[in-house]
Amino acid sequence: MQSLRTAIDSGEFQPGGRIPTELELATMYGVSRITIRHAIEELCEHGLLVKRQGKGTFVSQSKIAKKIEHISSFSESCRASGMTPSAKVLARTLLEETPSAFTPPPELTEVQVLNIQRLHYADGVPIMIEDNYYPYERLPFLLEAPLEGSLFEVLAENGVRIGGSRNSYIDALAATAAQAELLQVLVGDPLFFFYREMLDDAGQLIYVGRQHITAARYRFNYDIA
Repeated sequence: MQSLRTAIDSGEFQPGGRIPTELELATMYGVSRITIRHAIEELCEHGLLVKRQGKGTFVSQSKIAKKIEHISSFSESCRASGMTPSAKVLARTLLEETPSAFTPPPELTEVQVLNIQRLHYADGVPIMIEDNYYPYERLPFLLEAPLEGSLFEVLAENGVRIGGSRNSYIDALAATAAQAELLQVLVGDPLFFFYREMLDDAGQLIYVGRQHITAARYRFNYDIA
């Protein structure tokens, strides 16, 4: 139903907001509830609306687009999507032992590892939990550096230039209770899990990144030239 789609596209129904009930929409547009129901189902299939049990139907949040063949920071992806990025540091921990959350690459074995966890926001909405592991002796400034903005910018200011990545992959996971609380989603909601080992322009490891991203608010674009 084009009128309902137009209302979403024009901003009459805001992202994250609940749309009127089927009866209210039928009255607004002068059509049957069956027509409205079919229109809502179609828009849900296209990802423009999302139903929440017992709460109603809501307009999907705008998604941040990130090209997976291009290395960009979360801040860059946000700005490119017309959103304002921000971040909150949840923890900075100098690990006494090799990280147990994953099998670390050789560069993180037998060295002291700095684990920094951050929560990333776009326009004030939580989008991603970032869990990065750094070789501390090489990047000691990160223990005190302000990280409420772009990590890549902080690295550049300290002479570390991004070169590429390796062993990157994306999985689909369900949000745990702890993740759901931070990301303001429901337990079991879909998340992207993005793993990558980031390298500098000399091929040396900068960090191992483990990111849990709200699938409803993020989109990976893949293009082949």
